[in-house]
Amino acid sequence: MGLFGFFSKEKKESLDKGLEKTKTSLFSRIAKAVAGKSTVDADILDNLEEILVSSDVGVNTTIKIIRKLEERVARDKFISTDELNKLLKEEISSLMAENNSADLSQWKLPDSNGLPFVMMVVGVNGVGKTTTIGKLAYQFKKAGKKVLLGAADTFRAAAVDQLEIWSKRAEVPLIKQGMGADPASVAYDAVQSAVAQKADVVIIDTAGRLHNKVNLMNELSKIKRVIQKVIPNAPHEVLLVLDASTGQNAIEQARQFTLATEVNALALTKLDGTAKGGVVIGISDEFKIPVKYIGVGEKMEDLQEFNRMEFIDSLFSEQSIA
Repeated sequence: MGLFGFFSKEKKESLDKGLEKTKTSLFSRIAKAVAGKSTVDADILDNLEEILVSSDVGVNTTIKIIRKLEERVARDKFISTDELNKLLKEEISSLMAENNSADLSQWKLPDSNGLPFVMMVVGVNGVGKTTTIGKLAYQFKKAGKKVLLGAADTFRAAAVDQLEIWSKRAEVPLIKQGMGADPASVAYDAVQSAVAQKADVVIIDTAGRLHNKVNLMNELSKIKRVIQKVIPNAPHEVLLVLDASTGQNAIEQARQFTLATEVNALALTKLDGTAKGGVVIGISDEFKIPVKYIGVGEKMEDLQEFNRMEFIDSLFSEQSIA
């Protein structure tokens, strides 16, 4: 059982609905590519390559998938178009397993020696970072954890205000200082307060500026240094939030943030509003960082722990491409 509960029927329905646009776009185009053909040939694979790239799976990841399919075609000689769905599912599943997107069904909040588990959340403005923090706080609390939030995105007054709204919705305390305050000072206060209050989890919001990577790197490094004065091995998790609907731009953001700080988990938001859900596959492959959470709707429960097999099953469910 995962921290947020079993992968229930309701979660499955939410995931299916969230991936509907991606499924419709992907499979309608593949159906056209195989129309009138009974076996998978070079033309179909060429068309499939173009479809996957334009679905934001990414060039490098698409090439890997196509090469695997070419090997299967060469080995098995005769592969019907009816089998293409199954083969795609198998190869994508294998690729994501190789690249650390392990299922989180058994994941629990790691033991941090009696001290709070510290999450530092990064990402550009507008990707759903604050919303993700609010939903995480709500679900951690629902799972019986004592949660505290730190408003260290002091670059925008709206960021602190938005986080305060979410803290009230989730009914968890918020440590803030206001616009223009030193982000590291806010983070330090949050972690100190979390220790004093014997919190299980402290989630720290950070500024989402990418226009000057050096400044961003310096700011995030400073935050890490000051919170380590309280908890030496913090932050335990640096969660990068990306907007799936931006496709290749999300991949570029991931590239910039992984250069600026040690990201070790990913959250992809707004999958329900886009046909670019293939970006989950590309990001998982390219960065070798686990996709930990996905957002598939507006409700609190629509931020889900990412389950690789459930995601792939949903993406390929009830679809016929031949």
